[in-house]
Amino acid sequence: MHYERSVDIKASADHVWTILTDVARWPTWTDSMVALDLVAGTELAPGSQVRIRQPRLPVTVWTVTEFTPGTHFTWASATPALTSVAAHHLIPGEDGTVTVRLVFDQWGLLAPLTTLFSRRLIHRYVDMEAEGLKKAAEAP
Repeated sequence: MHYERSVDIKASADHVWTILTDVARWPTWTDSMVALDLVAGTELAPGSQVRIRQPRLPVTVWTVTEFTPGTHFTWASATPALTSVAAHHLIPGEDGTVTVRLVFDQWGLLAPLTTLFSRRLIHRYVDMEAEGLKKAAEAP
């Protein structure tokens, strides 16, 4: 499964990055998350692990696999039969705005089954994250 969602935000990339990487506060701006807890450390960084609780999904630990401060991070969660990867890209505009592109990929033996039963839920959650981030970043 592959799903992408982009949203244009009227805020600086630095401001959006600050909100996006404060993972413990995600539940304040998206209903797709119940709780996010850093397993170790105090901030998102390469190798960080984040325990994520979402409605209707099992608790999962995601590991940051790519991290470019201010522009991009990717995290992944894997079992022997299913790998999920979520990327978060910030693309600054010339007018002081930023485009956020969220990408979700899933593959493995269980991917066809997961796609069949969870595709709409996953798409909805990615959309909620994009819209929630936009609303939080544009708030006065």
